[in-house]
Amino acid sequence: MQALLDVILPVFLVIGFGYVAAWRALFSESGVDGLMQFTQNFAIPCLLFRAIWTLDLGQHFNPLLLVSFYAGSITGFTLGLLGARYLFHRDWEDSVAVGFCCLFANSLMLGLAITERAFGSDALTANYAIIALHSPICYGIGITAMEIARAHARNTSAGSLPLTVLKAMFRNALVIGISIGAAFNILNLGLPAPVTEAIDMIVRTALPVALFGMGGVLYRYRPEGDFRVIAFVCAISLMLHPAITWTLGSAFNLPTDAFRSAVLTAAMAPGINAYVFANMYGRARRVAASSVLFATGLSLGTVWVWLALLP
Repeated sequence: MQALLDVILPVFLVIGFGYVAAWRALFSESGVDGLMQFTQNFAIPCLLFRAIWTLDLGQHFNPLLLVSFYAGSITGFTLGLLGARYLFHRDWEDSVAVGFCCLFANSLMLGLAITERAFGSDALTANYAIIALHSPICYGIGITAMEIARAHARNTSAGSLPLTVLKAMFRNALVIGISIGAAFNILNLGLPAPVTEAIDMIVRTALPVALFGMGGVLYRYRPEGDFRVIAFVCAISLMLHPAITWTLGSAFNLPTDAFRSAVLTAAMAPGINAYVFANMYGRARRVAASSVLFATGLSLGTVWVWLALLP
């Protein structure tokens, strides 16, 4: 039990410090926005660039690892989409935003931090393999589904859909960082030592600053919206996704490190990007915001359980 506390509590305490700082007006909203802009547009893209650049793509891109994780993600999106539409009677555009909440696990701010705390930095290679495809796959699915729903609602042609999706994805800083890192890796490119050290300095700030900023952002997320929909999102994100990943990972006999990374990443709450996506389209914003808040709080307990069950 003490080991689990040592792993989980420091991560959530950093989030809590950010939350309290925003709540007590010790840190302004503009300051929180600045932190999040720095981490999401610069520090985390640098982290992803550095990780993908130095990752052994042949060794760590295990197709069975990716199937184990993304089968759960896509199942969550499908159930979230259909549940929002047919159980909770949302329109299709709202339903896509709810489905995206069930799709986009917090693989970076929470997944990396908790896996590193639990198993050390050497255990993160499978995390980076998952993360390398996370934004491209999730945003690709979400943007495509939303643009189809919008085209249907407006009775317009979907002929421009591929270009719309590509333009939206490559405006995303995370996708840009991953793409440049993959290019450097495949082409075996290097950088001067001072540049590499400068990138490493930025990378070292990414997770703690992102966690603190995340706490400040969560303070703004009031528990509003449909509580049944929020509970539905939390159940899919915190229970169904990791259960599917556990089942497939066991069936595929994944290596222990890869299995741990996949299950822990799948067990994370919806990330801030769930709200970013909802806000980008102006759909289901209250549900997305509240789902991020509640699921992040609940994950303090559920992640504890998954960690206890892992080999």
